[in-house]
Amino acid sequence: MNAQPPSPSQLAPSAQSWAWAETLIPEVEQAADARAASESFGLHPIGQGGATALTFLSRAVNARAVVEIGTGAGVSGLALFRGMTEDGVLTSVDIEPEHQAAARTAFTERGIRNQRFRLIAGDALTVLPNLSDGAYDLVFVDADKVEYPAYVEQGVRLLRHGGVLVLDNALRQDRVAGDATDDETEAVREAIGMITEDEDLVPGLLPVGDGLLVAVKR
Repeated sequence: MNAQPPSPSQLAPSAQSWAWAETLIPEVEQAADARAASESFGLHPIGQGGATALTFLSRAVNARAVVEIGTGAGVSGLALFRGMTEDGVLTSVDIEPEHQAAARTAFTERGIRNQRFRLIAGDALTVLPNLSDGAYDLVFVDADKVEYPAYVEQGVRLLRHGGVLVLDNALRQDRVAGDATDDETEAVREAIGMITEDEDLVPGLLPVGDGLLVAVKR
């Protein structure tokens, strides 16, 4: 007799275990200031568990060249740098120069040399087509949710074979799995579909923070 698969409620951790897992790995000291700056801008940066996953993924692929779509105040950038090689370069795009100024401060206070990051202020869909095909080890997406499908298209182009695409907010606070039909949620669903249906990608969903959808380019 085949055993019945466990129900989702049996798989889900308790609130206590979830909180413990999310905060198990401490962040770098400068992340607290970057999070405070994010709050002052009204931003919602990647959570601590997601940041830990970013560090892990960037180290796993030995990332030397990374593209970040959505600089924010530097929370995710700090996590990426923590896993990148010592000579790795982060190219980060954000439409708000003020946000990037805060990120620059966070990186500098962490001791990251200016030569290791390119902060490009501008519309991502204008900037990204100017970046080289197949030249990047990791692409992280955490910007305008409505544009997620276009970011996925650009991200796949930018990645080398074996590189990793990462999308934050893949769960959208339960909206994606639920009945929400707002433009942002629908765009996230479309982006997820693009990734899971692409035979050139090996996808997975990490249920950390608000959900990280990851995919390796074959």
